[in-house]
Amino acid sequence: MARIAYDSVNAAAYEATRHLTDDGLAAWREAITRHLGPRPGLRLLDLGSGTGSWAQAFTSWYPGVEVVAVDPSEAMRARSMYQPVAPGDATHVPLDDHSVDAVWISTVIHHVPDLAAAAREVRRVLRPGAPLLIRSAFAGRHQAITLFRYFPEAVRVLDTYPSVADVETAFAAAGFTTAACEQVPQTTAASLHEAATTLRREAHTLLHLISDDDYAAGLARLRRAAMVDTGPVIDSLDLLVLR
Repeated sequence: MARIAYDSVNAAAYEATRHLTDDGLAAWREAITRHLGPRPGLRLLDLGSGTGSWAQAFTSWYPGVEVVAVDPSEAMRARSMYQPVAPGDATHVPLDDHSVDAVWISTVIHHVPDLAAAAREVRRVLRPGAPLLIRSAFAGRHQAITLFRYFPEAVRVLDTYPSVADVETAFAAAGFTTAACEQVPQTTAASLHEAATTLRREAHTLLHLISDDDYAAGLARLRRAAMVDTGPVIDSLDLLVLR
């Protein structure tokens, strides 16, 4: 089960606040292209596709690439800007053996309760030698993410997430080896003011799992900082590539 319930409220908040612009994703496009090697006819599984922003981006970036979207949440599937989206999760993918050329998992790995089972299932659907690309905030790696400056209590939640080593170990048992692990920057918001005014707790697992008092204190810190800090919000998440 996911750490939070992705109902219609969460899905609406995610749709409203978690979609980044193409300009904001420029470094991600470069990194993904380098590791994916897109080509016409390539079949890419977006596993845990949410409201479809990545599937839509891949379709725009890579003409001729077939994107297969899968998500366990009915509310997310209904809100997805990319269609169709099949029901399924990391341990139950509704695809044939060795039927995809790459798998993309973005900010989902912390919701997977059994990493070993997920590793076996991803290995089943991937063609031999094909890449698995995991975009995530991992335990112990919060320093480059703006959110934690204002909600330091959320670091304790992040540290319950899988670490890079946890994921590598679980997937190694299914025959995966690490091809790369790198931090990739993104423009999360045009300004701290924009980040403060558009923030919705329902769209962030980390903020769901701190107390109401800690959330209120963090929001107050963020709003005070937004009065003087006018620069863009640049965050870096990790890209872990396994083969």
